[in-house]
Amino acid sequence: MLTALEQGVRGNKWYSLMDKVYALPNLLAAFKEVKANGGAAGVDRQTIEMYEKHLEENLGRVAEALKSGRYQPRAIRRVWIPKPGSKEKRPLGIPTVEDRVVQAALLHVMAPIFERDFSEQSYGFRPNRGCKDALRRVEELLERGHIWVVDADLKRYFDTIPHGWMIKRVEEKVADGRVIEMLQKYLKQDVMDGMESWAPEEGTPQGAIVSPLLSNIYLDPLDHKMAQEGYQIVRYADDFVILCHSETEAKEVLERVRAWTVQAGLTLHPEKTRIVNAEQRGGFDFLGYHFERGMKWPRKKSLDKFRETIRVKTKRNNGHSLQVIIDDINGMLRGWFEYFKHSHVTTYGNLDGWIRMRLRSILRQRHGGKGRGRGLDHQRWPNSFFCEQGLFSLVTAHAKACRSCLQVNH
Repeated sequence: MLTALEQGVRGNKWYSLMDKVYALPNLLAAFKEVKANGGAAGVDRQTIEMYEKHLEENLGRVAEALKSGRYQPRAIRRVWIPKPGSKEKRPLGIPTVEDRVVQAALLHVMAPIFERDFSEQSYGFRPNRGCKDALRRVEELLERGHIWVVDADLKRYFDTIPHGWMIKRVEEKVADGRVIEMLQKYLKQDVMDGMESWAPEEGTPQGAIVSPLLSNIYLDPLDHKMAQEGYQIVRYADDFVILCHSETEAKEVLERVRAWTVQAGLTLHPEKTRIVNAEQRGGFDFLGYHFERGMKWPRKKSLDKFRETIRVKTKRNNGHSLQVIIDDINGMLRGWFEYFKHSHVTTYGNLDGWIRMRLRSILRQRHGGKGRGRGLDHQRWPNSFFCEQGLFSLVTAHAKACRSCLQVNH
């Protein structure tokens, strides 16, 4: 894609992009991505399966609409979903399938242009980079003595990015007016919540495929500023920490970041933004982990989410067989462990015991008992019983991972 795009670049500005967006091979590739990601129907109630039944016709129609400038995104359908470990709910935006296809096609064209100049300090929503790379970088800096940490929090970042300034950032590299116009349409895309509908005046479009790229574009100048001034920032989307050698350095960089965010029309959360010494009690959270005194383990919110997911799968009135229940939670346990396998060793034992207690409670009720699995239930269904049933053990998985690591190092 970048090779094709380079035919339309002059003075580091990229022209003639829209024809790459509406090219049928690009739209087809975009649909395949949307289909792979799944998702519900938007305000038009058209599912991915319905759209695919007339795929050739639909893509031809949208290509013509993009070419002629008649394309107009539909409203985003807002739904509210439970927040794990909380009684609160959070909003989720669902664009129409067609809008998701067009956004994916637009992303294919825009991402290579900006990606090649993004800072090394940015890890979120980028190819061949992710949370684990960012976490490794944080550990590396802590081990090198950068123990004073600016734990920053941008207040409602995705909802508060100024539209005008966002477009100006894009225009620094993109000179195709039709692409700019399309982005402006997405930024002003209506949101429909029940019978209510409104057009946002700031922020990136909720649920839009292009939003992660736009958020990275907007914060990229901060990444480069920190690097040029010699500060060690590690950023994943709007979540970032800056690791320093001293408290004085941390205070200096916090003031620089505060000044930059004001100029960018953003706000640092006054209560959640703080300076901490990672060698002392308290530590800091980053990407699901809690770092403290040379150790790390899942942060409280990660553990709450884990427990809530297990609770839903192991209710005492669960009508499935024990084997079906174990198979169901095993998939979740393996995925959770894969992310948190580098936690401190004390993380796993209590969780294993708590999961077995949940399963004993199910068995206890099925045998006429009430309440939690306890007392004689441990003899009736010992730990070895659950091992024989194939229950995934976090403790065992961690021990195996440690042995594998030792063998590799030797």
